[in-house]
Amino acid sequence: MRIKIAHNTTYIYDHPVSGALQQVRLQPVDGPLQQVRNWDIDVEHGSVAASYRDHHGNRVSLICADEGATGLTITARGEVDTEDKAGVLGPVYGRAPLWYFQQSTALTKAGPLIKAIADGVPDQGSELEKMHLLSAAVLGAVPYTLNETHTETKAEEAAGQGSGVCQDHANIFISAARLLGFPARYVSGYLVMDDRIDQDASHAWAEAHITGLGWVGFDVSNQISPDERYVRLAIGRDAHDAAPISGLRIGHGEESLIVSLQVQQ
Repeated sequence: MRIKIAHNTTYIYDHPVSGALQQVRLQPVDGPLQQVRNWDIDVEHGSVAASYRDHHGNRVSLICADEGATGLTITARGEVDTEDKAGVLGPVYGRAPLWYFQQSTALTKAGPLIKAIADGVPDQGSELEKMHLLSAAVLGAVPYTLNETHTETKAEEAAGQGSGVCQDHANIFISAARLLGFPARYVSGYLVMDDRIDQDASHAWAEAHITGLGWVGFDVSNQISPDERYVRLAIGRDAHDAAPISGLRIGHGEESLIVSLQVQQ
């Protein structure tokens, strides 16, 4: 499937800023599940200070706002060809060893609620079947609900609220999978939706490492493994590591954020 994406992020500052730096992971890379046909990142009222591959293999751009700017706009757009392999990325490894993806982080630290989810997964069947059961258990414990969590919500907190979105589902799945002995990681990206082109935000899911298969994706929110409708952007141990955009600014006042995203076949 050929997927066309246009992702626009605009920061509006109510006072001119002395400086603002955004770490941007908005450039997909070629792999077993996708081939990037063309991709561009445009910046208004700022510039790309540096570009590099991080230790996860993600393409990262550091974008600086112009001094005195009252806004910053980052637009990522392009086309990606995808393939359905039932979510199996395979034995694709970078600089980070598997044990690195078994380490807990501040966002994915398991408490009693996540431990209960992990303990409730039957110890039977194949590793793949066990991870699908875990995915179902996470959604059963934490139904998809908008506007009740935020980017800093920890996995255990979302489990306590009993509600969350794709970011929370991925973080909880990762936390529980690690308790069960599986290396697991977070994936940010895009999803073609059947009923709309315009979307409010990018998507997220998790991957677990399965013996004999390598990395396999699990979209807890939709209860499927990623297919040809998915485009991968970045990976990490949690949502912070793979965030499409994160950064800081220097200056007084507040900022507002406007995001527009179109994903279509």
